[in-house]
Amino acid sequence: MSKPISVPYETTIHVRDSCMCLAVQRAARALARRFDDAMRPFDLTNGQFSLLMSLNRPKPPNLSSVAHLLAMDRTTLTAALKPLERRGLVMVTPDPADKRSRLLALTPEGMRVLSEVTPIWRSTHGELEHLLDDGEHDRLLNSLKKVL
Repeated sequence: MSKPISVPYETTIHVRDSCMCLAVQRAARALARRFDDAMRPFDLTNGQFSLLMSLNRPKPPNLSSVAHLLAMDRTTLTAALKPLERRGLVMVTPDPADKRSRLLALTPEGMRVLSEVTPIWRSTHGELEHLLDDGEHDRLLNSLKKVL
């Protein structure tokens, strides 16, 4: 009879206490819940807010550049755009310079919603920054950018 394969419980504890990926995932879920709660009155999730904000540019970006900015694949971004398009917040149009490419733009209604929810984002973000010691916010962001 063969010996069962196992991983020692101490390994589980070590991963729980030292895994950067797990720590970032847990923090991301907690942050997402907080921002989702704050943006609920606007019928937006934190992900939708980030997507709308990524479109707030002088010229409409293409799908690929937004996907890159948000660290999403194009298929996931396309799916995320659908409810915002249905609500009339985002417009997707062919790129006149390259008909295979799509340009993304906020509609006037999308800009209105974004302008209304931005103060809520600022307030919620400020509450989170207040939880951190001096300089921790900037150090955290700089550290996270190193792994992108």
